[in-house]
Amino acid sequence: MLDFSFSFLLAGSNILQIFPTGSRNFIFDQIFFIFVLLGTIVGVIVIAYMLIQAYRYREGSAPKKDDVDRPKLGELPPPVDDGNKLLKSLLLSAVVVIALVVWTYGSLLYVEAQPSQVDGALTVEVEAYQFGFLFTYPDGYQSTGVLRAPVDRVTVLKITSRDVLHNFGSPDLRIKADAAPGHISETWFLAESTGTYDSACYELCGAGHSYMKADIIILENSEFEQWNKTKNKGS
Repeated sequence: MLDFSFSFLLAGSNILQIFPTGSRNFIFDQIFFIFVLLGTIVGVIVIAYMLIQAYRYREGSAPKKDDVDRPKLGELPPPVDDGNKLLKSLLLSAVVVIALVVWTYGSLLYVEAQPSQVDGALTVEVEAYQFGFLFTYPDGYQSTGVLRAPVDRVTVLKITSRDVLHNFGSPDLRIKADAAPGHISETWFLAESTGTYDSACYELCGAGHSYMKADIIILENSEFEQWNKTKNKGS
């Protein structure tokens, strides 16, 4: 059901561009931007309306012709327009909130889906242990404490634990997944620029927890392919 819903939403996004797609960084940045934008718009409207009303009904101002229901200090204002304005504002708020929730959920469906079937995706197994990470590539090559991946290419991580509960995450790449013994968690990332990104365990797992870190090195595709050819020779 999730796969069907995700495929349906993704198809719609390709046509209408409703939901953002791409790297996790881009998607989360878009969600953050929309929330900040709507919050700013609502805040400006509310504060502007409050200031306008405060100026209009300021103490000592002369009553205007349409000030039939002018509020008086110490008295509750009488009902206006049988509550129609309040009903309209509530309905408008409900529409905005529901639309925002649906849009955010659709965006997160893309993030949470496991694109292991994407053409060219690199799948790496991640085994957490006290206190480090072991990365295993498709050809069986293993690396401790360093994960190398190509830029602009989906990398799927299959994460588990050798001993106790751990958590593998990288704030810069917007990834975070539990590592539990006997269970495989899947997540993915798509790095848009080369460089070295920090990753660490984000669940208290023992005395050496704070030292449980790893580097994620993102290489150009040609550099990654060259390293991929020579890694088993000890380079």
